[in-house]
Order: sequence, then structure tokens, then C-alpha cells
Amino acid sequence: MGTSRMFRIFVVLGSAFMILLIIIYWDDVGASHLYLHTPVSPGPKVLHPPSQQRPQTSRTPSFLSDIDAFVNQFLEPGTGEPTDPALTDTSNQSEKAEERYIPRREWKIHLTPVAAELRERQEQRRRLLQEMCANDSVVFPGKNRTFDDIPNKELDHLIVDDRHGIIYCYVPKVACSNWKRIMIVLSESLLQDGVPQRDPLAIPRDLVHNSSMHFTFNKFWKRYGKFARHLMKVKLKKYTKFLFVRDPFVRLISAYRNKFELRNEDFYRRFAQVMLRRYANQPTPPASVDEAFAVGVHPSFSHFIQYLLDPQTEKDMPFNEHWRQVYRLCHPCQIQYDFVGHLETAEEDAEQLLRQMRVDNVVEFPTSHRNLTASSWESDWFSTVPVEARRELYKLYEPDFRLFGYDRPESLLNE
Repeated sequence: MGTSRMFRIFVVLGSAFMILLIIIYWDDVGASHLYLHTPVSPGPKVLHPPSQQRPQTSRTPSFLSDIDAFVNQFLEPGTGEPTDPALTDTSNQSEKAEERYIPRREWKIHLTPVAAELRERQEQRRRLLQEMCANDSVVFPGKNRTFDDIPNKELDHLIVDDRHGIIYCYVPKVACSNWKRIMIVLSESLLQDGVPQRDPLAIPRDLVHNSSMHFTFNKFWKRYGKFARHLMKVKLKKYTKFLFVRDPFVRLISAYRNKFELRNEDFYRRFAQVMLRRYANQPTPPASVDEAFAVGVHPSFSHFIQYLLDPQTEKDMPFNEHWRQVYRLCHPCQIQYDFVGHLETAEEDAEQLLRQMRVDNVVEFPTSHRNLTASSWESDWFSTVPVEARRELYKLYEPDFRLFGYDRPESLLNE
């Protein structure tokens, strides 16, 4: 009798343990797609050529089918070139397509490879990142920490699109407005008359930089709590991760032109007034940007460089994202990026990246030549900056120069 009773107790405890495991598994991975702005399935109707249309079914999604879809999306190839469909087995093709179907995916199949020189250029950029991260001569704060050591607030530049398995680290002043537009289109987070917006340039600028339009790693904690880091690591391992960079000094010129040569009330009050008080002998600068522009008062580029080099600046607050170093925004020594784009080769890189992610049939990168800052302008802009200050500035941004393959500006540093 005692043995039978003990057996029943063990059965009950074992069943309770299995139920607990299922609940934990469901919370950890099964719900990972629930934060999307629009439902994953069925979602808005997506038009395809007749030969590719999938018959609609009325099957109700189940617990197991949701998990299968989640696992399958990780098993689908993400960045490699797909095989020629003519070479695959066509037997029971419709049944296999049904098994492999992942809602909301629109991957394009390419039958021709990417040009060898473009593949080699990407390989060199990725290899350089790995070498510099392993090189003891390249030293910067946070280089040797693990991904788990990165505070949540420092992960807010990593935008996630689960629909296509993409993670984008945006760097201000490096075409980030247009890449954010691309991410909005792909994630279908903006609807117009109930239909996802497909034209990147039709997205208003105020929405492009609205944080509610993007799901970033920094938001994971509010959604997933203790499972957030685990999910981040799963996505970092399986998704296509990319960023775009540019010459660090040219990026600073672009930031100065955009934020201090144009009327920007927010940047005037937060930064320009500080520069005018500290470095331009103006203890009471104009109260507003309109008043400042009316009397021709604004911080010079030299004042801006002084502000960056002033130890008090970082004591007051971290660098603003528009001039914060890329290694602090995107953590290239903790995250193994699949694609490193350069603004100097933006059009070629954008075309290659969209093709590599197999979404070039969904969206095109919008080209823009407004307010472009040329690298040839460096000597003119830095002519008012003392050579010693230029050298200090290079030390401040040297990790970005070396990590991303930009030459040391000898002509500026050795005058």
C-alpha cells in the first residue's frame, strides 16, 4: 500500500514538474514574437505572383504550431545565398512548402552570386573588426567586457525586426534616418489606411526618429523580464546584424553642421549655451536659438571640439548620440556583425545588404544628397582647431578609426 501511494505521489510531482517546464519554455521562446506592432499571423495580405501564392487556410494556430514556426524561422537560412530551386526535389512540393511556411516572410531568391569583390570587401571589414578587438594595442573603455555586462540603457541603438530576422545598430549622422525608414517598412510598424507603408520616403521625419516605431534591445526588459538577455543572445546568434559607419572626423563635422549651424532649439539650450558660456566668454548667451541667430551668435566648430575634449563634459552627462563614438553605440567587440557598411560606399553597400537579407524585392534604399559632408572638407574645418587639440581628438576617436579601417589623418595631425 505504501509503495503504491509513493508511486502516485511521484507521478503527481513529475507531472507538475513537466507542466512547469512547458510554462517556462513558452514564456522564454514561444512568446518571443508577441511584441510585434501587427499580428504575425494572419496579418495584412501580402501580394505575390500567382505562381507563389499560398492558399489561405482556416486552421487555428495551436501551441505546438506556434513553437514550430518560431523554431523554423531560426532554421531558415538568413544571410547565405539560397540554393537554386531548380535543383531541389519537387516531390510533394506543396506539402513541404506548407511545412516550411513562416508568416510574414518575403525573402527573395537570387540565382546569381554577389560580385566577388563585394564579398571580399565585406570579409575584410569583418576580419579587421575581429583583429582589432583581439589586438591589445587598441584600448578603449568596455572593450573586454561581455555582452551580459553591457547595461540595458546602452543597448537602445539596436533595432530588431523579427519578421525578417534583422538587427540594425543605428549610428546618427551615418544615413540612420533612411535605414530607420527601411526598418519601419520591413517591420510593417506603420499602417496607412490599414495597409503597411511600403515607401520609405513617405514616412514623416518625426515618425522616423520616434522611439515607439522601433523595438530595441533596451525595451526587452519591459517585455520579457528575466528572459530578456537569453532572447537577445538567441537573436544575436541567428539574425543578420548590420551597422553603417563613416570617417569619425567627418561625422563630427556633419553633427556640428546639422545641430549648431541650423536652428535647433533643443540643441541650442542643451549644448550651444554651455559652449558659449565656457569657451566664448558669454556668461549670458541669448535665451533662445532665434535670438541667437538674429544677432549672429552660435558656437564655432573650434568651440565644439573644445566641448568634446573638456573632461567636464562627460562628468555632466555621456556624449550625445550624434557625437558618441561608434564603439560605445554598437559594441562591435561584443556583437559579431554580419555586415559593416561605410557611408563612403553607401549605395553599393545598401544594395548588397538588402540583397544579402533577401528583401530587395520589398524595399529599396532611398538615396539622398542633402547636406552631405565631404571628407575633402576636413582641412578647412579643422584649420581653426589647434594641432594639439586635433591630436587629443584623434585619441578620443582612435578606436573608431582603427576598428572600421579609416586611415589616421596624418595631414591634420602633423602640421
